[in-house]
Amino acid sequence: MGWILNSDKPIYLQIIDKLSSDIAAGIYSPGDRLPAVREFALEASVNPNTMQKALSELERAGLVYSRRTSGRYITEDLELIEQYKQKLASEEIQQFLTQMQRLGFDKEQTIQLIKEEPSHEPTDHL
Repeated sequence: MGWILNSDKPIYLQIIDKLSSDIAAGIYSPGDRLPAVREFALEASVNPNTMQKALSELERAGLVYSRRTSGRYITEDLELIEQYKQKLASEEIQQFLTQMQRLGFDKEQTIQLIKEEPSHEPTDHL
């Protein structure tokens, strides 16, 4: 699992985005135990305090919970995960539609372009 962090926004927010996306995508399964804060911070090449802040925010959101003596775990609330997944998808769609609007396409034109686009695997070079 790669960590690509940049200076566009605070690191802890980027960690939250990555982990919440990984949870929504099923990279982490409900009930999975997360690495310890220091181990996770080392893996991401960030300060442990930054990782702690991000994990605390994920706890507040309900995506992660703590067991006092055994660490942090991914929520087992499948409905919450699905709601979060839908929220992330909606945000991505809104960003895409905004970009298409900047290119001069309205929503209907964008939908038509998507329908006409041949199915293919996404590429990194686009």
